[in-house]
Amino acid sequence: MGSQKPTIHIVGAGLAGSECALQLASKGYQVVLIEMRGSGVSTPAHKGEDFAELVCSNSFGSLAGTSAPGELKWEAEQLGSQVLQAAFEARVPAGQALGMDRDVFAAAVTRRIRENENIRVERREIRSLDEVPRPCVIATGPLTSGPLAESMASHFGDQFLYFFDAIAPIVAQESINMNVAWRADRWDKGTRDYINCPLSKKEYFFFIEEMKAAKKIEAKDFEKDTPYFESCMPIEAMLERGDLTPRFGPMSAKGLTDPRTGNWPFAVVQLRQDNLAGTAYNMVGFQTKMAYADQKRVFRLIPGLEDADFLKLGSIHRNLYINTPKRLHRDLSSQKDPYLFFAGQITGVEGYFESTCMGLMVSRFLDAKINGRLAPNAANIEEVAPPRESAFGSLLDAITDPMRADHFQPTNINFGHMPQIADAPAPTDGSRPRRLDKTTKRSMQIGNARSALRSWMSAQGLEAPRTAAVEQAAADLQAIVDAAARAEAETKMAAREGQPV
Repeated sequence: MGSQKPTIHIVGAGLAGSECALQLASKGYQVVLIEMRGSGVSTPAHKGEDFAELVCSNSFGSLAGTSAPGELKWEAEQLGSQVLQAAFEARVPAGQALGMDRDVFAAAVTRRIRENENIRVERREIRSLDEVPRPCVIATGPLTSGPLAESMASHFGDQFLYFFDAIAPIVAQESINMNVAWRADRWDKGTRDYINCPLSKKEYFFFIEEMKAAKKIEAKDFEKDTPYFESCMPIEAMLERGDLTPRFGPMSAKGLTDPRTGNWPFAVVQLRQDNLAGTAYNMVGFQTKMAYADQKRVFRLIPGLEDADFLKLGSIHRNLYINTPKRLHRDLSSQKDPYLFFAGQITGVEGYFESTCMGLMVSRFLDAKINGRLAPNAANIEEVAPPRESAFGSLLDAITDPMRADHFQPTNINFGHMPQIADAPAPTDGSRPRRLDKTTKRSMQIGNARSALRSWMSAQGLEAPRTAAVEQAAADLQAIVDAAARAEAETKMAAREGQPV
């Protein structure tokens, strides 16, 4: 785009937009950050005018060094996330999570933007993509204003936007009991694409009663008029039509022969592969508004899911997002306009911090494209994107995975998206291969992610951060966990020896 650095326009000063603006400004670009709040136009959820306002939770999720969200924060710190730095400034006690004082946090981000001489803030509503000069980044989130949403729909030329009220849980494949469940497609068409969990008549009606009795999360006022789509209706809404409705819908057993009995079960819960690696499976038709604790309890009543490890629980909320695998290049630019980028929740990530990381990633892609290091269609994305082994690379892969295009749902970072660790090969003496436990595998995933990111940063000429707040926080948390474990062990030892505790 020429030798002189272009001015970059960013629409939306939420988490992704703020991070993207600060990153690009640090690279010497002049940035125009456009935010409609403060111009007389707001959203049903926001209360103030500061940037990066936290609408729902005040948490960025786990800091634990053994968790996928904790790894994402470690990597973001390596890459110099300024929103993360502001979060630590506003940190409040929140167990293993990074919780913040909302007002302090938003003020800290706003101050960084206001004090940056390379960023100019404009308070106005953007009603059309044509109003924004290129290159630009759209980071308006799930509550994008109606006129701008209509403009984006016109740009992509189809129903690329979804008001999606409910999301189904995702289960780790390795936690499914395949002694009960089996792989098959309806009428034995040969693809064996689904994992099927059978229920008897007694099990079905007990399961239905437990779902009906479970605690539900009610929609916020501004969400109540959002219609349910038939294809993503919450299971609870389906049950309002009758107890047998699921059995003639997503729980139908037609064409599914249980190999243990040779018959069709009374009902079946089907699980559909959710990623290319086959490590995560979506509960088909089980979009839900049950409270998280009740979801775990109730869904583990399904035969085959007794010990289910939920990589993601179901939720219900109004959401607007792009079908990224179909409509965006892998650098998150439009397939119709290579200098029109999207960042944050609108790209199909779920979670405050995941949105922040999309803003950081897009800033790097935009800089690379402007400087000729990234092709217009992002065909050479692997040359500039964080490595696949990293949490950043895994999250990008999850939202651009073409396999998910026909069933695309928002997702957060989890171990199911990261490259998997194989068990040891079978010994030559015929004995059983050694299986690695889940904790070991996840530790190895994190080790691989950090090693790959360090190598990539070195190749990219990036320096490690001067601070290590995430690593220190994870170490502090681990010390607490270790101390508790030692205390528990000492208590048990004293009890065995008959000593007073």
